[in-house]
Amino acid sequence: MGILSFIVDILSTPAILVGLMALLGLILQGKSLEDVVRGTVKTIVGFLVLGAGAGFITGGSLNSFGTLFNYAFDMQGVVPNNEAIVALALQDYARYTAYIMCFGMVANIVMARFSRMKYIFLTGHHTLYMACMLAIIFTVGGLSGFKLVVAAGLVLGLVMVLSPAICQPTMRKIVNTDELGFGHFGGFGYWFSAQIGKLFKGAKSSEDINFPQRIAFLRDTTVAIGFTMIIIFIIVTGVAVGKGLLTDPVLAANPGDLAALFGEGDTKPSWIVWSITKGLSFAGGVYIVLAGVRLILGEIVPAFKGIAEKLVPNAKPALDCPVVFPYAPNAVLIGFLVSFAGGILGLFILYFVNASLIPVALILPGVIPHFFCGATAGVFGNAQGGLKGCVAGAFGHGLLITFLPAIALPVFGALGFANTTFSDADFSITSIVFGNVANGASANVLFAICIAVFLLPIIYNYVVPKKASK
Repeated sequence: MGILSFIVDILSTPAILVGLMALLGLILQGKSLEDVVRGTVKTIVGFLVLGAGAGFITGGSLNSFGTLFNYAFDMQGVVPNNEAIVALALQDYARYTAYIMCFGMVANIVMARFSRMKYIFLTGHHTLYMACMLAIIFTVGGLSGFKLVVAAGLVLGLVMVLSPAICQPTMRKIVNTDELGFGHFGGFGYWFSAQIGKLFKGAKSSEDINFPQRIAFLRDTTVAIGFTMIIIFIIVTGVAVGKGLLTDPVLAANPGDLAALFGEGDTKPSWIVWSITKGLSFAGGVYIVLAGVRLILGEIVPAFKGIAEKLVPNAKPALDCPVVFPYAPNAVLIGFLVSFAGGILGLFILYFVNASLIPVALILPGVIPHFFCGATAGVFGNAQGGLKGCVAGAFGHGLLITFLPAIALPVFGALGFANTTFSDADFSITSIVFGNVANGASANVLFAICIAVFLLPIIYNYVVPKKASK
């Protein structure tokens, strides 16, 4: 278990995982020692920079914004959170999660080698989360031991190529190459946003917005994001302060997260100064993320050619959300804001359904999924339908990641995880499909279904003739 834990630590650490892939690719190409070392180190550093930027955005701004937003508008409900449910599940399913993750990554390589979906999924933490979810579902479905690891691992390997595959037509348009895939288990949501974007084909891109001369400074991505987020923070914080955030006797007795937001003692800044700082911190985090992405792309794509040539012909590295951010920075900000607005509307729709029709869970808009997933949905919508596609696609995505977790919540309740669920689209869809199969089928039938769904793309590749390239 000690060795297995070490292996899982490596595979679930994105920087190390991608660095190892770069190392393997460079070695397979026969590069010199200095080129191997340089490419591997720069790839790892790029991912660490990207992670630092994401952590700075989350810890420095988004967590505070989410806490303030819920207080300001008095919202009560379930906030979908991948990390929260995985933390709970790993207490009981850690061993099987580790086995499934390792077997699933092998299944990913097998699927990429023998099917037409040539993607190597490199977002290690999402692989861990999906492995954990499948461990829960299939254990409750009656599988254990070898059968559990094989069945869940095969499904994991399938999803690791299927999610990038449905995103690739739009991904190709975003990055102007077919050498890079998209690896994040929100793939169905991004595909959904792109389909909505196609309704607005020919619309002007979000990156071609013509700013008047006096506000031409907004063409600078960092300035535009910082300026917008300052306004949003001031509005939301102002509402919270107006409701008594600073004078609430309950919060004074039990400070918790809210009262501690602005600091402690006489050094507390005014809430306006705090809002300005947080808005600019958000912009700074995005700047760091984009710098990390640029560093990664300069190394991982050339290095990956070695894997593509030797192990999996025409393989494509499938990378995390921020990989598309530099290609449409305006769409990133618009997608986040519009997706969040869609989440708020979705909350009110669920409230109406719960009050008037049938009992449903109220899904609160989580700021973190709406930023990373909503921003990505904006980029995908923009690639297909310009600014209009960006707005409509991101809004539809915001509704989607509100309704899907609400549908999936009863599944997790039946599995023993009440009041918590995953946030991203692929998790919800996979849990709904296989959770219901696990609840309705015997263990042997469930095992057979998992083997069958994994083999179908491989059989299809060898039975159905490929279309002649034009």
